[in-house]
Amino acid sequence: MIKTPVQLILFFLIGFNIAFAQQPQKPNSIEIYNQIKKLNFLGSVLYVAAHPDDENTRLISYFANEVNARTGYLSLTRGDGGQNLIGPQLRELLGVIRTQELIEARKIDGGEQFFSRANDFGFSKTPDETLQIWDKDKVLADVIWTIRKFQPDVIINRFDHRSPGTTHGHHTSSAMLSVESFNLTNDSKVYPEQLKFVSPWQVKRLYFNPSWWFYGSQEKFDAANKSNFAKLETGVYYTGLGKSNQEIAALSRSRHQSQGFGSTGVRGEETEYLEVIKGENGLDKNNVFDGIDTTWNRVKNGKPIGDLISTIIAKYDFSNPSASIPDLVKAYTMIEALNDDHWKNLKSEAVKNIIASCAGLYLEAVASEQEATPGSIVKLSLEAINRSPVNMQLTSVTSLPDNKITIQNTILKNNSNQKFILQTKLPENIEYTQPYWLKEKATVGMYTVSNQENIGIPDIIRNVKVVFTIKIEGVEIPFERTVIYKYNDSVKGEMYNFLDVVPDVTTSILEKVLVFRDTNSKMIPVKVRAGKNNVKGNLQLELPKSWTVVPKQIPFTLDQKGNEHIFYFEVTPPVNPEETTAQSIVTIDNKRFDKAETIIDFSHITKQMVLKSADSKAIRIDLKTSGDAIAYIMGAGDEVPESLSQMGYKVTILKPEEITPEKLDSFNVVITGVRAYNTVNALANKQSILFNFVKSGKNMIVQYNTNGQLVTDKIAPYPLKLSYDRVTEENAKVTFLAPNHPVLNTPNKISSKDFEGWTQEQGLYYPNQYDPAFTPIISSHDKGESAKDGALLVAPYGKGYYIYTGLSFFRELPEGVAGAYRLLSNMISLKQPIEAPKQDIKQ
Repeated sequence: MIKTPVQLILFFLIGFNIAFAQQPQKPNSIEIYNQIKKLNFLGSVLYVAAHPDDENTRLISYFANEVNARTGYLSLTRGDGGQNLIGPQLRELLGVIRTQELIEARKIDGGEQFFSRANDFGFSKTPDETLQIWDKDKVLADVIWTIRKFQPDVIINRFDHRSPGTTHGHHTSSAMLSVESFNLTNDSKVYPEQLKFVSPWQVKRLYFNPSWWFYGSQEKFDAANKSNFAKLETGVYYTGLGKSNQEIAALSRSRHQSQGFGSTGVRGEETEYLEVIKGENGLDKNNVFDGIDTTWNRVKNGKPIGDLISTIIAKYDFSNPSASIPDLVKAYTMIEALNDDHWKNLKSEAVKNIIASCAGLYLEAVASEQEATPGSIVKLSLEAINRSPVNMQLTSVTSLPDNKITIQNTILKNNSNQKFILQTKLPENIEYTQPYWLKEKATVGMYTVSNQENIGIPDIIRNVKVVFTIKIEGVEIPFERTVIYKYNDSVKGEMYNFLDVVPDVTTSILEKVLVFRDTNSKMIPVKVRAGKNNVKGNLQLELPKSWTVVPKQIPFTLDQKGNEHIFYFEVTPPVNPEETTAQSIVTIDNKRFDKAETIIDFSHITKQMVLKSADSKAIRIDLKTSGDAIAYIMGAGDEVPESLSQMGYKVTILKPEEITPEKLDSFNVVITGVRAYNTVNALANKQSILFNFVKSGKNMIVQYNTNGQLVTDKIAPYPLKLSYDRVTEENAKVTFLAPNHPVLNTPNKISSKDFEGWTQEQGLYYPNQYDPAFTPIISSHDKGESAKDGALLVAPYGKGYYIYTGLSFFRELPEGVAGAYRLLSNMISLKQPIEAPKQDIKQ
């Protein structure tokens, strides 16, 4: 469901123990009171950083819940370039997950969420590189757009714009763009095309939020001169809620489950510091709003509204919130009469939701099915109940987007549930449900969003809604609700999703990469799924003429909505190596359907549907393999096992408890997934078994781990220390340090060409200290840096090989990078140990 900025404000401290992200919010009496207090504060603060999880949730919660300010977080990216601890989704799918995690975090800490079009392309060492790949002008435009739209009095940067090269390039860039925007947002000559929708705006103050991290240690930060900093005591205890500000912030931060940021709340005094960067401190430097009018006096004709709300606050009856409704309705009519559209729209929506909360007014529109196709008729079950003694009448309901008005004129008696059925017809041209920023073709650094008004909206834009118009105290008030779908789970109880608009049919090639090692044909499975009943069409698998596909097309019929069927095409590759794209297409009455549906469903976020082009990468590759039985121990989650299967290996996913000498005896190779030694605690007690496996004449390949929070210090049979070394330039020149080593020669001859076409990065967290038993195989480095030699380390151990690699196979294999397949095959195929050259421990 789309959460408008005002709706997000009104989630103030609701649902700390959110079991299912989609459930409607039902604030209690204390939460309603806090909402009314927030109604009487007209000040805004915007926090700015680069990624999901960069934000300081303690400050966001403090401003939203203690100061009662409208508080927003602008994350320039959606976190697409990170790693994923809860599943195999990477790149744009990970961005979808992290977007939802931010939205859930804001529901808890009381903030609002915004984004730019910047694509998180992965780790960047300098802001110069970042701003070149991002397209600085467009991202700056988005920052200015957000500021003009949000109209913050105060901006707070998470990062220091004066320290390029000391942290992630995205981090510094976010601060640099924020600082640059300060003097531009009020200039009507800057991005004038935005002014059709927003007005120029001048921020009063811009701060940097320093912490010990920027000083190197807590001790250094404690000793630093902070006399010029604003000092905020954020260790607030909210007596009405029984939680400290830090506990709320920890709950918010713990929404970032894909990044492993579960946080334990603390209590007691806590201080945050702010350094003014632009603008001037007020007389009270510890009050960021000092000298800024945050009352209704800042709005023409607003003072009477502020006076009335102050009266409502003073007279509020915690045992009977509905007693405030008559005055709240008066406030609503007064706000609606204002000429200031910014505060009028924000506070009007806020007071409507408060009225509904005070009345226990529950309004819901539930679709009979979760999915519908364009042009179809959707049956809706509507519910309206007033749980207060206040007189109300449901005058009409309006379905959107067809704008069909149905007159009701139904009295809503106290606690008398009104239910009725409504049918709405979806337009033939209604857009499918999916993240709007993924609809158009993106670049490495930028998503494309053509509609200016959509830029920065955090969530999927859902257009199927119902407006309930209710007369309260003689005033008609519209309440808009997004259409949902709900059902009962026998274990979890009432479950909520949203109505999704889907194509008549979707199709997908079940394998993301089609690997052909020779000219032998393969049977390629293609799935077709019906979005409605009685789907009849023809399925094709499109490839260039150099590839042979049999049959040319397959006619099919799917009788029931939701039915799926897998069809097979025999594909024969060309004689010579070639890389291309295979696409599955369904044709129905000369209409082409070429979308694959991906469902992302985790309990801590709203279920997501993503529609992508139904294609896969097809590669005819010069690839030789040796050995066939691989045990794969999953770590944080990756798609490497699927790639190994494509190479022709027999892959078994091995659970930690299955790591026994007897179980391992049937395998030739053990491979640990990415970050396995960060996430699989049981590995700490399995090392001797794994090392004995290698000693017996088998191979063990360990993919990258981070150098923090390892489950054991002995991840290798020899001393090996991980570092922060990484090569982010995916096409950085590679030098072969051991050109005669079998890993570069058998069974595939590896050359520099095999490192062409890599994506996002070559590798990360390379070891920088290791025992002389290890042979470093390759070396490369980013521009201006020293050589990094720890990307691929091979050591004989007993009769087998232990191999550690920080190369990003988990990114390259799913993207069909031929060289990554060839090199991994050589690592798997190592047979005869060679004596490693003696050398000093690498520093």
